[in-house]
Amino acid sequence: MRFLTFLILFFSVAVQAQFQISGIVRDESTKKPLPFATIAAENNSTITDVDGKFILFTKAEVHLFSVSYIGYNSKNNISKGFKKHFEIYLSPKAENLEEVLVASSENPANEIIRKAIQNKKNNDPQKKLNSFQFKTYNKLVVTADPDSIDGRIDSVFVEKYSGRVFKEIDSSDYNFKKIIDKQHLFQTEKVSQFQFSNNRLKETILGTRMAGLKNPIYEIIAFNLQSFSVYDLKYELFETKYNSPIAPDAFSDYRFKLLDTVKIENRNAYMIYFKPRKKSKTFGLEGVLYIDQENFAVARAIMRIRAVLDISATHEFKYLEDQQMWFPTQKEFKIVKGKNDDDIRILGGTIKFEGDFDETKNRKKEASDFTYLLSKSYNFDQEYNVPIKIRHAAVSLEVKNDAINKEESFWNKYRIDTLDLRSERTYFALDSIAEKEKFEKKLRLGRKILNGYIPIGPVDLDLRYLLSYNNYEGFRLGLGGVTNEKFSNKFRLEAYTAYGTKDGEIKYSIGGAVRLGIFSNTWIGGSYTDDVREIGSTSFAIDKRVFKIYDPRPINLSTFYNHKTWRGYIETKIIPKTESIWQLTHSRIEPKFNYVYNLDGKLYNNYDMTTAMFALQWNPFSDYMQTPTGKLEIEKRYPKFTFQFTQALPKVFENDFQFSKLDVRAEYEKKYLNGQKTSFLMEAGYALGDVPISHLYNTSPNSLTKEKLIQRITISGKNSFETMYFNEFFSSKYAMFQLKHGFKRVTLFKNIKPSAVLVTRAAWGDMEKPEQHVGLDYKTLKDGYFESGIELNQIYKFIGLSGFYRYGPNQLPKFEDNISIKLTVILNLGI
Repeated sequence: MRFLTFLILFFSVAVQAQFQISGIVRDESTKKPLPFATIAAENNSTITDVDGKFILFTKAEVHLFSVSYIGYNSKNNISKGFKKHFEIYLSPKAENLEEVLVASSENPANEIIRKAIQNKKNNDPQKKLNSFQFKTYNKLVVTADPDSIDGRIDSVFVEKYSGRVFKEIDSSDYNFKKIIDKQHLFQTEKVSQFQFSNNRLKETILGTRMAGLKNPIYEIIAFNLQSFSVYDLKYELFETKYNSPIAPDAFSDYRFKLLDTVKIENRNAYMIYFKPRKKSKTFGLEGVLYIDQENFAVARAIMRIRAVLDISATHEFKYLEDQQMWFPTQKEFKIVKGKNDDDIRILGGTIKFEGDFDETKNRKKEASDFTYLLSKSYNFDQEYNVPIKIRHAAVSLEVKNDAINKEESFWNKYRIDTLDLRSERTYFALDSIAEKEKFEKKLRLGRKILNGYIPIGPVDLDLRYLLSYNNYEGFRLGLGGVTNEKFSNKFRLEAYTAYGTKDGEIKYSIGGAVRLGIFSNTWIGGSYTDDVREIGSTSFAIDKRVFKIYDPRPINLSTFYNHKTWRGYIETKIIPKTESIWQLTHSRIEPKFNYVYNLDGKLYNNYDMTTAMFALQWNPFSDYMQTPTGKLEIEKRYPKFTFQFTQALPKVFENDFQFSKLDVRAEYEKKYLNGQKTSFLMEAGYALGDVPISHLYNTSPNSLTKEKLIQRITISGKNSFETMYFNEFFSSKYAMFQLKHGFKRVTLFKNIKPSAVLVTRAAWGDMEKPEQHVGLDYKTLKDGYFESGIELNQIYKFIGLSGFYRYGPNQLPKFEDNISIKLTVILNLGI
């Protein structure tokens, strides 16, 4: 549901003063805006934003102010009478303005930044202070400046053989100006409490309000626009992490220039401009750091990325005399359209962004091109080094149960200023539209479908069971579902039934569970299942339910076993940053292929198993959000680990075998700023004792035993061995490794945009007591198995092609048999 996070909001607070001056500063020759220019008056100063715009508050009707910028001639201006808005043009200095590259020892900016890096521990509040807490008011809106929109009604003509012919009246600009003059496009408010203690930082949302929604979209609330601290090693901007300009290795990624010296809260500060090095292989931040001349702390920071979207973030601080440090007081985040001549569309074209397109092109700006996104946060009620006990400290973000039901008195208490008329109209208009259009109902339906359900009253119909195919059952037709929140938030019932057209058998399952706690999301339940399952398949019970429109591997499966299973379980998230399942099962197993298990001379065609199992998913580096409806993983970080232990229980419900199984998995993923991604997967399993082949390991083969290469072309799996034949290898202990590196999509032709992924897989394994397994021919992975290949995904739409080659000790004599060519299918259901 990541696409929902793009509903971001923006906000502009007009600070009232007796007089104010606004304007824009431009280059005299190019007419382009100059960001970070200094606007200085007698008792106040400011700088232009990323678009060259500024607002300066004055205490007198007649006021002299100066405008300066590095490499340009300064200019003095006088504010008098009714003129309050200025368009100021600065001329470049005569000398060469190219930056002179000198050794770091000769560059004063480098020495200042080096001292800022050295003093980070003494200036970072999360390092220097034992604890702190404060409240924050945040308002975000999607809006536009109505004064910048022409609002004319135009006539649209089309060219024909007879000349220009009138087609229609275009009133879009007029209608947009009319709407934006009365209200914002979207709006939300939030009041939070931040607490820091024992190296843990937590945000607790005390109140939240989202225009058009009675129940907010929690994923939007969790969306991280900018880093909490400028001292982080990786600065996060719009959910992308960049190396910080004050990281230990900052000089390898950034160049620095001393622009000016200014006063902030009557303390002298250096104004340092930074930008990415031209030879840097990755994109980086651009901006300005204000460094205190005495303690080399950050007193103000501006971070910016200029690409398809122009994104900027600012951090404001105040100086604490008693603590001798700068503490954050305000944050601002803004998005406009970047260096792109095309419309940036979000949510089906609802929002567009203004951009710095080529002015030589004859492109008419549309009304919605002036839309921008802005968010502002104000901190207050700060406390430092006081005893703080953080409740549910393992959760980085928690939404109070009553946060969505706050009265107007609550908001009036915490708002920096009362809502203006446009903001009041925004809530009224969007609430009315959402109710009329049944937006929340449609949103709920969309979220259900993306997760593979269709809600029908109190039941969610499960789309997984409708239709599938495999070589044993043929077409599998079914129907299944689970009760939803309309039925109960404390109880659930689930069931499915299916019929195989080839085996002619009916399968089914029925179960239910009771919820014991919302914070831990603890459920206790039970079920009975009569179904079939692939032999030797590794399955982690803790894995989340995944909905796939297609599932390629099972299409080629032919060896299954039937199981009639009673199951009792407890699933819980009570251990921090984990999900776990504890279960007890009793199963009657009947292999549906030619197989007999020989245990000390006793032959088993079918058998009983009673097992206890514990499964744990541990995400130690991820961040979690607690909402009134449950817990969400809001920041997925790697590595992640999965453990599962299964123990057969002797003499319990006629159990036939004694064995233990341990399964482990580790996942790692790294995304790069240039669009590339590297992922690593390791799986291993060990079965000790008397275990039939149905419950051992096959390491996910995905190749047909056909003679010709063209006959083996099917659809590739996600983590399967594409050159390994079904039922070729079985193991009682194994280890599998997979390494993938994906490159950025490359445009070859208009609709041909493949994404190349290099893949290498390897596996080792062995079989203990092979004489116990009778009727199925197989090999072991004692000498190892290796394959490598390339995937060209999304060559056209969602269809791609992959090729793999098998090599090493288990390479086949015939060259063609070591090659596998597969189709790849990548379906992105979110935006």
